[in-house]
Amino acid sequence: MTALLEVTDLKKDYVFRTGLFRKQVREAVKPVSFSLEAGQTLGFIGANGSGKSTLARMLAGVVEPTSGIIKVNGEVLDYKDFQTRCKLIRMIFQDPNSSLNPRIQIGRILEGPLKRNTSMPPEARQQRVKDTLLRVGLLPEHAYFYPQMLATGQKQRVCLARALILQPSIIVADEALNGLDMAMRSQIINLFLELQQEMAISFIYVSQHIGVVKHITDKVMVMHEGEVVEKGPTEEIFSNPQHSITQRLLESHFDAPTHDRKQRISAATPKIEC
Repeated sequence: MTALLEVTDLKKDYVFRTGLFRKQVREAVKPVSFSLEAGQTLGFIGANGSGKSTLARMLAGVVEPTSGIIKVNGEVLDYKDFQTRCKLIRMIFQDPNSSLNPRIQIGRILEGPLKRNTSMPPEARQQRVKDTLLRVGLLPEHAYFYPQMLATGQKQRVCLARALILQPSIIVADEALNGLDMAMRSQIINLFLELQQEMAISFIYVSQHIGVVKHITDKVMVMHEGEVVEKGPTEEIFSNPQHSITQRLLESHFDAPTHDRKQRISAATPKIEC
């Protein structure tokens, strides 16, 4: 059976000029391969500069890969095929304040992808906008609001609505909950899980917040200096980490020595805001 998402040897190099005739190549993401099934959530964790956000942005088409293959439903997804990618993979960015145009009403922000990527008539587009707002816990009347009229949590719900508007198969969330307080973070996480159950959406979640990753992901990939140092089922990786990088990440978050980690992680599992 073909996986929803198949990634093979995806790589990103950045080339810097260090002199008139000299160049330096930095491997932001070394060749990485993985797969993701429909309805699953995959987490990328690692320190700043580990390459996890670059990997996520390559999947979403924000960053062009140096090499590698991305397949969705068995079909190769080319970097420049933006129309197909927009329908299959959508992205939620970390800061809703910078990703939403303050001069455009919410309804027009959500209707934009429908205009560019579908042949829906205006009435159908407006109905999709209202239905999507309701689905993320907002009101149809919010379509007439401007982003600056909303609280931060509401803005992030608008960003989720924009990601959902084309009914994609995969949503990539890059540190999407960082700016929210614990109560709002819990609400958005529960919304993610509800939408996943209803629509069989797959999520790729990028975060340094180990507690959230533990709670919502099925599989996890640990990155360090552009390389995947450990990957596997979340429960298995978190309860019995094999790589020293993973062990340090877990110990720094749960503040527990190695021999107490399994007990601490198990105790923290049901707490969304851990």
